[in-house]
This record gives sequence, C-alpha cells and structure tokens, in this order.
Amino acid sequence: MADPIFITKHSGEQQAFSTDKLMHSLRNAGAKESTIKRIVKDIEDFLYPGISTKQIYKRAYTLLQKEESQSFRYHLKQAIYELGPTGYPFEFLVGEIYRRQGWEVEVGQVLQGASVTHEMDVIATKDRKQHLIECKYHKDQGKQVSIQVPLYVRSRVNDIIEYRRAQANPADLHYIAGVATNTRFSEQATAYAEHSKIKLLSWDYPQGQGLKDLIERYYIYPVTILKDLSLRDKRYLLEKEIVLCYQLDAQKEVLDTMAMNARKKRAVLQELAQIAELTPFF
Repeated sequence: MADPIFITKHSGEQQAFSTDKLMHSLRNAGAKESTIKRIVKDIEDFLYPGISTKQIYKRAYTLLQKEESQSFRYHLKQAIYELGPTGYPFEFLVGEIYRRQGWEVEVGQVLQGASVTHEMDVIATKDRKQHLIECKYHKDQGKQVSIQVPLYVRSRVNDIIEYRRAQANPADLHYIAGVATNTRFSEQATAYAEHSKIKLLSWDYPQGQGLKDLIERYYIYPVTILKDLSLRDKRYLLEKEIVLCYQLDAQKEVLDTMAMNARKKRAVLQELAQIAELTPFF
C-alpha cells in the first residue's frame, strides 16, 4: 500500500488525503459513478504533499462542471461563504429553512428582556414552541464557533424568558435557544449546548440534519451558487435582498439592471432553469 499523501486543510492542519471523502462529496453533488471514477483518478494523479483542500476542490469542481449540468451542487459550500459581507443573507437562509418546515419566521427582531433588550436574528414559532436563534456568519472557513457563543446566547434567552414570565398574561410557549453558523462548532461549544439543550446548526451538525443537508433537502440554493455571476453581481443581488435562486427566478427583470451582456444573461438564466428542474418550489 502506498504511503498516504498529506494535504493542507483551511485551518492549516495537515491530514491524509481520503479518496472516500472525495467520492462522498461528488456523490452528494449528484455526480454519476462513471464521472466520479474519472475525477478521482485525475485528482489522485494531480496530488502532491501539502496541496490545499481548496486546490483539490477547485480542480474537482472544474472537472465536474465540464461533465455534468448539476455541478452547481458541488459549489454549495463555497456559495455559503460568499453570502457576506453582512450577516443578513445568512439569517434569511436560516429563516427559510425553518419556513420550509412549517414554522412562522421573523428575522432581525428586538425583544425585551428583564434587564436589557436583545436583537434576535431568527425567531421561529410552531406548535407552542419558539426558537430564538443567534446566527454566526464567518468568511473564514477555518473559523470555529467557541463555547462563549452558546454561553452568551443562553444568558440572553434566559433574560427574555424571565421578562415574559413576569407579564400578567405570559405567552404559553416553550422557548428554545439556538445558534446557527456556516462554519463549525468547537467540541466545548457542542458539549455545552447538548447539556444546556441549545439547538445547534452548522455545515455538518447535527449529523444528517446539518446546513448542507437541509439546503439540499428543501432546495434552498443561494444565488451565490450561480457560477456565471461575478462576485460583484452576487453582492448586488444580496444588497437587493435577493438571497435565494427562487427569488431571482421570480424577479428575473433585476438582471436587466446589472452590467452584463446578452450572452452572460442567457448563461445565468440557463443555470436558473437547471436548478428549477430539480426544485418543486420554483
């Protein structure tokens, strides 16, 4: 057996390259098995010690893009990191995940606590339950959400609960604190949240119910996933609060206000059509 080749993660940590992980990622993107075998062979021939995961991802995505129209799904993780620079688009995305599950959602609300007011990024209510969620969006893929965040959120939600229960006619709700991030949580943050019954949502947590899983399950693809849009184009749409592909599909006229030629506009519309074929909500 050949010695493993160690690659460099976003955090700078070294780890052995895993063919299984690459194959799993390509399958999640909807790639055919024949395509996966060709891409894996190419990547294995391309590898060298110290190569970054970003370089591997870029090459694999380029190869997939040439072969299959659904390659946009492989670009999902990077698309989430392009939702900045403000936190609103990510908050809207998290709110949309709850809406698709039948929750009533409010974004960016100020709530009164027993001591001070608190801005809650996402409030989701259903069946006498109310989730009060803090969203932590980061541009740095290596960034972890530390234990300080769930500690802080727990104290804020407790302050809100104390105020509401002191009212003459308190709402008959069960309150649940939550934290959502586009990166990952530290082990301490996860352990504290599990003990304190704080709901966590990150790229791959909880297992099978993470951000990636829910976006694909409910077809909530952000406009940043469209490869024919420049970063400037994406920022323009986000500033207009057009965060998701179905919103852009419903407001195609906004493309006429952007600096793009007819060829580029056709390419964007074609991408939207490809996503719409998979998406029952368009």
